[in-house]
Amino acid sequence: MPTIILVGFAAIVLWSLVAHRFERSGIAGPLALALIGSLVVLIDIPAFVEAVDSDVAEHVVELILAVLLFVDACEVKGGVFGGEGKMIARLVLIALPLSLALVVVSGLWLLPGVNLFVLIVIACVVMPTDFAPATALLRSPRIPARVRQILNVESGYNDGLISPIFGMSLAIAVVLPTLIKVADSGTEPSHSTETELEKNVEDFINAFFGAVPATIVAILVGVLLGGAIGLLTRWASGRGFANPTGVRIVMLVTPLLTYGIATIHGVGANGFVAAFVAGVMFRFTRTRKTEQLSIAHDELVLVEEVGVLATNFVWFVLGAMTTDMIVRGVDWMLLLVALLALTVFRAVPVYLATLGSSISWRDRTIVGLVGPRGAASIVFGLLAFNKLPTGAGDDVWDVAVLTVVSSIILHGLVAPYIVKRLPSRV
Repeated sequence: MPTIILVGFAAIVLWSLVAHRFERSGIAGPLALALIGSLVVLIDIPAFVEAVDSDVAEHVVELILAVLLFVDACEVKGGVFGGEGKMIARLVLIALPLSLALVVVSGLWLLPGVNLFVLIVIACVVMPTDFAPATALLRSPRIPARVRQILNVESGYNDGLISPIFGMSLAIAVVLPTLIKVADSGTEPSHSTETELEKNVEDFINAFFGAVPATIVAILVGVLLGGAIGLLTRWASGRGFANPTGVRIVMLVTPLLTYGIATIHGVGANGFVAAFVAGVMFRFTRTRKTEQLSIAHDELVLVEEVGVLATNFVWFVLGAMTTDMIVRGVDWMLLLVALLALTVFRAVPVYLATLGSSISWRDRTIVGLVGPRGAASIVFGLLAFNKLPTGAGDDVWDVAVLTVVSSIILHGLVAPYIVKRLPSRV
């Protein structure tokens, strides 16, 4: 195991021992671990890049994202959509697609050398919201409770909806350069090249035409597994067969089991969608016909803490990624895309999607401007970096870093300062 990874574990141990003193500041953890990562990586940057650009790292990142998606789905309080079904539908079915489209269209102009499907991957990386680097915003009494609930629920659902788009676009973006290169060469391919070309064509067709079936199968897997395990958990708990410890273990293993079954050979479904849907169904069947509208905290605590551990390591990786990007040189066009994604490409679609809704203009502005980016963006970026060719992979890697670092500054430092000066509202 590379030395830098071991140092990362040591940094998490040390931070965990003092984190309680700084927990009132939502950005303390992300900043501290990112800073440590940015310094430690100087020991051996190539070794770090090689470590994260490996099959093992890819599988670890996939499992981290599956757990985080499951936790997001389970943490919604009050019904499937947290009692805000109409607003959530507006945000994830209207505002989110508009935001993705704006990133892609702007990318065609700002990043002319990047192909369409890589631009879609970039859009999927920069748009998922995550309040891990700005938890102080969700606790602020200056933000109305309804707005906090809407932001919290939306944060969980947009990751799940982006996952199938990300998976299809990434699969196509991986094989497309080879197809274009062979087509432009104008020469007769060798036998080995022809075999590779046939495989790439098959992968392209499967990615393009298999995205919808894979998503449908993933939804079915998530519904069946999440629903069944939720029912079994409710039955076993109600009859005294399972105690909270057993339920906590069930909740930790369920996203891993769901992801594994969805991606097993012969099923070929989107494991991220399956894990997210499993979380939705587990929460629904676990709490159905009971007095509680959400899963009890003592049952969520283990999977939440594992999620926190995984997220802490992601912050360490973010810091190391930042140093690597600075050493290679920052593409200012990518920074512009990141800043637009955090501001204009988020706020304008939210305004359009909420026209005619019951939410006030003040609250629409808060929803539009308060949309931090965090672990999901970094995990999506790492997956793309692992699979894409060097140039395209570096672009996605860099835009993920720029987006999350800018979000920590805007949403973790600037936004709380502004929100504190807003008039309080009941």
